[in-house]
Amino acid sequence: MTTEDVLAGVGPRLRRLRKEREVTLAALSETTGISVSTLSRLESGLRKPSLELLLPIAQAHQVPLDELVGAPAVGDPRVRAEPIIRGGRTHWPLTRQPGGLQAYKVLEPQRRQEPEPRTHEGYEWLYVLAGRLRLVLGEHDVVLTAGEAAEFDTRVPHWFGSTGEGPVEFLSLFGPQGERMHVRARPRRT
Repeated sequence: MTTEDVLAGVGPRLRRLRKEREVTLAALSETTGISVSTLSRLESGLRKPSLELLLPIAQAHQVPLDELVGAPAVGDPRVRAEPIIRGGRTHWPLTRQPGGLQAYKVLEPQRRQEPEPRTHEGYEWLYVLAGRLRLVLGEHDVVLTAGEAAEFDTRVPHWFGSTGEGPVEFLSLFGPQGERMHVRARPRRT
């Protein structure tokens, strides 16, 4: 649907809403401060709707602006990603947009591997859902269990995988360098 299609539907929608509520153009004009002629031209499509005109009308009818504009319904929010198998690991992408922060649910099978730490640009967060995840990060060699999380700069040599005692299921959030998790605080008033 194009912008022109959306705008063309506003006038009939305004007229229908006003008629359903049994409000005259004069009464709506009184409530909104918009002239009767402007309201009439909006409803007939002879005047393009603007935010300055639609906001007072939405307030007068006590409806969200979306209802006047006919915003499309929000699609199904569920992410139905196809699993990707890489190096024996199964990854389910949880983000749809390329670039920026990427989220994955990962299933690492039970296996013993010799860690081969690597480096690359970025920042990573790991959260263990089930099982035990071995993380080698620089000089650290730790095991994370369900409910534990780790975050690190991927320029530090790192490796993570199964401890060999069973499979491990975890969430991985990866962002390009410089994208770190931030807690926003209100600025101090001076």
